[in-house]
Parts: sequence; C-alpha cells; structure tokens
Amino acid sequence: MRDEFPIFKKHPNLIYLDSAATAHKPKCVIDALTKFYSEDYATVHRAIYKGAIRSTEQYNETRETAARFLNASADEIVFTRGTTDAINLVAQSYARNTLKPEDEILISEMEHHSNMVPWQIVAKQTGAALKIIEVDERGVLQWENSITPKTKIVALAHVSNVTGTMNPIAEIGKAAHAVGAKLLVDGAQAAPHIKIDVRALNCDFYAFSGHKCYGPTGVGVLFGKKELLASMPPIQGGGDMIEKVDLLDSTYQSAPLRFEAGTPIIGSVIALKAALEFIEENRHDDTLTAYATKAMQNIPNLKIIGTAPEKGPIITFYIEGIHPLDLATLLDLKDIAIRSGHLCAQPLLQKFGRSSVARVSFGIYNTIEEVDRFVKALTEIVQVFNTARIQDSELCPSTVL
Repeated sequence: MRDEFPIFKKHPNLIYLDSAATAHKPKCVIDALTKFYSEDYATVHRAIYKGAIRSTEQYNETRETAARFLNASADEIVFTRGTTDAINLVAQSYARNTLKPEDEILISEMEHHSNMVPWQIVAKQTGAALKIIEVDERGVLQWENSITPKTKIVALAHVSNVTGTMNPIAEIGKAAHAVGAKLLVDGAQAAPHIKIDVRALNCDFYAFSGHKCYGPTGVGVLFGKKELLASMPPIQGGGDMIEKVDLLDSTYQSAPLRFEAGTPIIGSVIALKAALEFIEENRHDDTLTAYATKAMQNIPNLKIIGTAPEKGPIITFYIEGIHPLDLATLLDLKDIAIRSGHLCAQPLLQKFGRSSVARVSFGIYNTIEEVDRFVKALTEIVQVFNTARIQDSELCPSTVL
C-alpha cells in the first residue's frame, strides 16, 4: 500500500505516525488534483461553456460519492472547509436560531477544541447552558443519565483524537431523540477508518475532513438531515447561494447550495472523490493498534492514556521524566514522525493530569515493521535518558539531612 503514496518514494525511510492530524495522499488523489488544474480547470454552476459544464459534472459527482460514503442523499451533503467549519456552520445556523436560555447543549470532556469552542460561543450567544459529560480513567464516556428533557443538542466525537475511544453513537442518538434533542457527530477520526452509515447511526449531523481521509486540505463534508438543512438559514452571503437578489433583500437557493457561498473549493472537492473511493476500496486494517499497544507496554515508565475496549487507531502516551517535545524531536532525528503537545484537547489532558503528551496514529500505509522500528527507537531513547540520569546522580549526589 505504501507504493500508492509518492511521498514514501521521495522519503523511503520515513515512518509517518501522525495520520490523526493529517494523512498523506495516494497518487490517485494527487493525479485528480493535477488533472483538474492542468487540463479541466473551469468554474462551476455559473457558465454554459464546455469546461464549466465538465467541472460542474465532476463537482456534483463528488457530492454523490460523499452521499454514498455516508449512506445519505446528495441533497444532504454540504461541502465545507473541514470538520471545524462544518461544526461552526451547525452551531451558528441551526443552534443559534433554535436555542433558548432554558435549553442545554451537551458535549463531553473528550472533545477536540473544534467541537467545544463553537458550542461555548453559541451558549453565550443564546443563554443556553453548556453541560459536560465526563469520561472515566479508561477514557470511556459516562453518558448514561446525562441527557434530560432540557437537552436540545448533543455534540460528540465518534472517535476521540486523544484516547481513541469509539463512542456508542447510535445508542446515544436514540436517547437524544427520545427527548427531542438533535445529535451532531464529529467524525474527523472515524471517517478515514470505519464504514459510516448515518442512517444506522441516526445522527442529525455528521462532519468530517478531507485531509484526514487521504484527500486534499481545505475541504470537508457536512451531512445534515434534509428537513433540518431546509430549515436552516445561511450564515454566509455571496454568489451562488442566492436565488434572487434585490437591492434591499435576497432569497436563497435550497440546501445544500445555500451554505456554499462564493466560488467553491472546486479542485479539492473534485479530488475528494478519488480519496473517498480509495478508502472504500482499501479499508483500514486496525491490527497495528493492538500490536503497538502491547509492544509499547514493555517500555519502562510509559503510560498510555485511553484504554477503552473499542478504540480507533490512536495511542496517546507519556514517559515519566521525558518531555513529549523532546521525545518527538529525538524520534524525528530517526525519521519517525509523531505528534506532541496538547492535541487540541486541553480539558481532557487536564483530566489526566497532563499538559502535554505524545501520540502515534496509524494510516493505511503503516506496517508491523514500522511499529517495531518505532518501539525500538523509543526504547533506545528511554535508555539514553536513564543513563544520563544515572551519570548526573553520580556527579551530583544528593545530601540527606
């Protein structure tokens, strides 16, 4: 599978373990993007000449592909700039126009900042209360009894970008709908790895990013149930999203076009089709996560955050006495790329008593051999730090009073 990704031909020794942040692109995606800009470039929707018609057809084909990818219909697919943009769209268009001061928004401690900050903003705008679901020491969501008649919106990650926890979305959705609440799912970490069926999940909104799905940056997908999108006003005005414009008033196109103001991200949308088809043909094999977890547990003083029974391909950890930034820097010297920092999830790290951690995450191009090399490098780094501590203690022995 690595042969499908040109970057590994340019950098054959690279071990890339940061796919949860962004994934590399297969040749089919790069070719689709290059072909559009070099051979087919034209605007969409606005012109009758052959190039524009061809671009519009390709653009619409991606909407159909995204609908099939999620088991939705094409008129329920909105193209956005990514998961963050999609969540903000729902927060400002749907939530801001429906919430009242007595209502409650329900999120969890495990949310990425992108599924936390937009709800903080809309809670302040509407006076609604923001309620938080806690997670236990394994990183498992303690959601039972958290949904009440006051709950109007539940916004949760399908898979946590820190613990890797896979949440029981269908079950939570059933409880949310029982009290009349709407369910938004942040699918950024799920869409690249597991088959998504929004009908089976019975969610009201589902968002994911193209760049995590081996596709281009700057494009994402928002699924919204048809009747909900039809009830939502646009939050951006401009070309293409209008039906008729007068000097003092305008009417808008029906969804999804009313949410896609201005010249869209045409090339990225068209290349997204190749990325989604690539995922459909090459589903991720998650054996690496269990293999790596077992191997990493043999490293002294290494602690894994997130031990839920159902997990995505993410392992977040820290090693006592070694700063995650130092760890990531030393691994980079060995051509091993991992993530370090707060992972855009500061409240969750605080829950586990950390301000910074290290994270490895797997993509379709990773192998068992790469995991072995990573664990070997990690072990060597720990040994170097331990040796240095012993030498320091011998040079500067402590005085016991």
